[in-house]
Amino acid sequence: MATKNLSGSGVLFTDRRDFYISPDVVKELWTDVTPFTTLVANREQRTPTDPVFKMFEHRNPWQRQTFLINGTDPAPVTAGSNSESEVMTVGSITGLASVPDASWVGLVAEIWDATDSFATMLGHALITTSTALNAVKFKNIGTVDINADNGDKFVIIGNAHGEGTVSPAAWSDELQVVYNSTQIFKTPLEITGTLEAAALRGESSELARLRMQKAQEHKIQKERAFLFGHNPKGTNLGGSETFADAAITDASGNIVRSTVGILTAIEKYGATSGDDQNQFTISEATYSYSNFVDDMEKVFQYVPEEGMKFAFCGRGAMSYFSKIDGSSGLAGNSGWTVNLGPTERSTYGFNMRMLETPHGVLALVPTPVLRSEHNKQMLIVSDENLFHSVYRPPVYQTNIKTDDAFDGVKDQYMSDEGIGITLVESHKLFSITA
Repeated sequence: MATKNLSGSGVLFTDRRDFYISPDVVKELWTDVTPFTTLVANREQRTPTDPVFKMFEHRNPWQRQTFLINGTDPAPVTAGSNSESEVMTVGSITGLASVPDASWVGLVAEIWDATDSFATMLGHALITTSTALNAVKFKNIGTVDINADNGDKFVIIGNAHGEGTVSPAAWSDELQVVYNSTQIFKTPLEITGTLEAAALRGESSELARLRMQKAQEHKIQKERAFLFGHNPKGTNLGGSETFADAAITDASGNIVRSTVGILTAIEKYGATSGDDQNQFTISEATYSYSNFVDDMEKVFQYVPEEGMKFAFCGRGAMSYFSKIDGSSGLAGNSGWTVNLGPTERSTYGFNMRMLETPHGVLALVPTPVLRSEHNKQMLIVSDENLFHSVYRPPVYQTNIKTDDAFDGVKDQYMSDEGIGITLVESHKLFSITA
C-alpha cells in the first residue's frame, strides 16, 4: 500500500490542514491614522456651551503702519525748509485710524517710491496737520529733497512732538470675532447574534474586530473633517461674514452643522503673496534653495514663537524634501543637501522627521489622510492658534437596536466635535506641483 502523503486535494487539504501560521494575528496597513487630531487634542481642548462657538482674535496694528498717496501728487518739499506739502490718503491705510485725523499728527514716516516696488526711500517726513479733506500735511525732516508721487508709501517709524505741547489725540482699534461649529459624527457597526457567537480564525470575535475597525474609521473621518471640512456660514476669518447658525438641513429637515477645517480656512481666507502669505506653491522644476529660505522666513516670522513647527505632510511632500540625488527637486535645483533627520517618535505617539531650515525646524509628520489629491501638500500649523472643540464627550453606545427582540448587536461611536481656528495667517499650506 502506498505511503500516505500531505495531499493537496480532498478532505485532508480542504478541512484538516491548518495553513494559518498565526491564526489570531491580523496585519493592518494603517495603525497611526490621525496625527493632526492627536496634536490638536493634546495641545488644547475646550468645551463650548453651544455647538456654534465664537473666539476673539486681534492683530496688533503697530506691526505694520503705512498709508499710500492716493490722488494728486504732493508738491516737492525741500530739505532744510519749513514748508509743508499735502498728501491724499483715502483707501490705503494700515495700522492707523481708518481716516486721517488728529491722532496722525506728530507721526514720523519714511517715504518709499512706488515706481520700483518700494525699493527706494525718498526721504523722511513729519506729519503736521490733518485736514477735513481726508488728507494730511507733512514737513521734510530729512537731508534730501522729497518729490513724492501718487502711489508712494508712507511707513511710520515713530512720532515726534513739539516742546511744551499737550498730549496728542488718541485712537484705538477693536477685537475681531471669528467662529466655527462642532458637528455630530456617528459611526455604527452591526452584526447578527449568530455571527457574534461564532468561533473564527484571524480574529476570534467579529464584534471585537469591527469595534476596533470602526473606532479607527470614526477617528479618521474626524481627521478629514478637521482638515478639509466646510460649512455655509464660514468662520469670519476674513472679517466680512455674518454670524449665523447652520444653514442646511437633512432630508428630514433636521439641522446639520459642520466644522470648517484648517486647510479649507487657509484656502478660503489666506493670502498668496505679501507679508501675511500663507499659501505657497512649489514648482518641482524651478523651486530653489533661495525660494525655500524666503518661504521659511514667512513661516517663522511671528514672535514670540517656538523654533519648531509641526508640518503635516502627504507622502509626496515627504518624498520631495527627501530627494537629494542632485538631479531633481529642491536639491537638484540648488546644489543644496537637505538636512533631514532620521525618523523618530514624538511624545504624541506619531512618527516625524526633523527638517532644518535657516529660520527654524520643521517636524515633518506623515499624515495618512493627505493622499490622492492632497498627496503633495504640507500643512504647517501654529498650534497655539488651534484648539479641539468638544461640545459633547465622545461615547461608545452599545446595543442601541433592541426593537422586536433584534437577534444581533448594533453599537455606535458618537461625538459632537469641531476645531477652533484663529489668526489664519499663522498657519501655512504648501502645495507641490510638477
